[in-house]
Parts: sequence; C-alpha cells; structure tokens
Amino acid sequence: MNRDESLRQMYAGGRPNRRARFLNRISALVFSLGIVGHGAVSLETVNPKSRTLLTLPLVVARYEGGEYVVSMLGQGSRWVRNVRAANGKAVIHAGRRRQVLLEEVRADARPPILKAFLAQAPGARPHFPVDRSEPVAAFETIAADFPVFKVRDVR
Repeated sequence: MNRDESLRQMYAGGRPNRRARFLNRISALVFSLGIVGHGAVSLETVNPKSRTLLTLPLVVARYEGGEYVVSMLGQGSRWVRNVRAANGKAVIHAGRRRQVLLEEVRADARPPILKAFLAQAPGARPHFPVDRSEPVAAFETIAADFPVFKVRDVR
C-alpha cells in the first residue's frame, strides 16, 4: 500500500481512525511548540454542546499576505462545525497562543487558496480529488466541498 492510500484509510468516511487520532495528538503537541515551522500549528476549538476541547494539527496556508486554514476532510470535520458554532472563535498554538477569529471564505473565492494550501500541506494532498499541479480553474469544481477560513488575530 502506498503512502497516499494509507493516509486516506486513516480518515475513511471523513473521520480519523484510532491510528490517526493517536498521530494527531502527537502532532498537535509538537506543532503547538512552534518548532516545526512551515505553517504547522495546533488548532483548539470547543464543542458547543459538550464543552469539550478539540485540539488537532493543521497547516496555516499563506496566500497573498493572508493566513488560511482549510478542512482537508471537507464540510463534515468536527473542527469546522465547532468553529461555525463558536462564530469563528478559536485558538492557534505555534510557540505561543493566539486567540483568533476564523472567517469563512466564500466558495467562489476559495480555488486559489485551495491550490496554495496543497502546495504547502503535503499531508492533505491524498484527500483532495484535484492535484496541486492542476490550474486554479480545476479547483472551482471542489471549492464548495472544502471549507476555508481566513485567520484574523483577536485584538
């Protein structure tokens, strides 16, 4: 089995399996220390019903001077639901804690950001039906399926 297939299996059905959850916990811890670089962060969101904290590793993509987070698993990701329920409030860790507001990007503005994200987040590539080498126009067909949020610091 190749690496891409292995990564897809870890998230079969859009949910992490036991191995993915274990690796995500370790990655989130390491990313939160800020020693990885390349946009690696841990994101904290709160489940609005249970009030439980969800911490997971993400890559903050940089595009045209802005910072963006993307759901590689699409609309059903728990962190996406949590962020929407919290009106965008979240915390990003990468050496320091940043209170942030995540503002959802309209689907028609997502294609170039998704392309930039795939260039910066190799672990997400197996989860996208469009290759990073494709033109931006190819991302238009999938843009509505992959939520993108602009990262803004809370002041």
